[in-house]
Amino acid sequence: MIKSCKICGVSDSKTLNFIIKHPFAPEFIGFICNYKKSPRYVEFEKLKNLLKVDKNGIKFVAVLVKPDMDILEKIKDLEFDYYQLYDCKPDEIKLIKDKYRKKIITAFTVETAEDLKKFSSFKDVTDIYLFDSKGYEKSISFNHNLIENLNIKKNVMVAGNIQFNDNLDNFKKIADIIDISGGLETSGQKDISKIEIFLKNVEDLKNEN
Repeated sequence: MIKSCKICGVSDSKTLNFIIKHPFAPEFIGFICNYKKSPRYVEFEKLKNLLKVDKNGIKFVAVLVKPDMDILEKIKDLEFDYYQLYDCKPDEIKLIKDKYRKKIITAFTVETAEDLKKFSSFKDVTDIYLFDSKGYEKSISFNHNLIENLNIKKNVMVAGNIQFNDNLDNFKKIADIIDISGGLETSGQKDISKIEIFLKNVEDLKNEN
């Protein structure tokens, strides 16, 4: 059952303020903190200024790919509620979680069922499971039905080339939270009109539940 959504890869104040003030604002907004290959990457000084806003109750997420201590120390005082971690082992996540006192979204990149075998070993360090494609900065799909029968006791977030006008009913059986980034863009930039349509669609779906 879809409860909420996350808009990821926000990198400018105009888009951020539009989302925050929207009547159907998402539960989460994500910022790319250390993955420089992504066109949505936000350099630290810009990030620091970008986050100086009234969050209006929205949870801010630091998206981190195998972070080192340098970036973790840099962002530790910024207004992040969650760290979304890629390519980290359970013991690494535990150290980060204990040291920085953040909730954790553990990201699994999925291509085949084989990629799902290890998810249960993260149950003690994970607050939300995210199943994403292996595309990282690229918008690539994966077969979302692969996660349908996983026995997960925590919230599940799903990403992977989801589009602003997709039929979100297709995700009701497999996820609690829709995570979208590239699907809200036109020519590589967040598109306010697509964000408007997507947030309205999520709200309509929540009201059906």
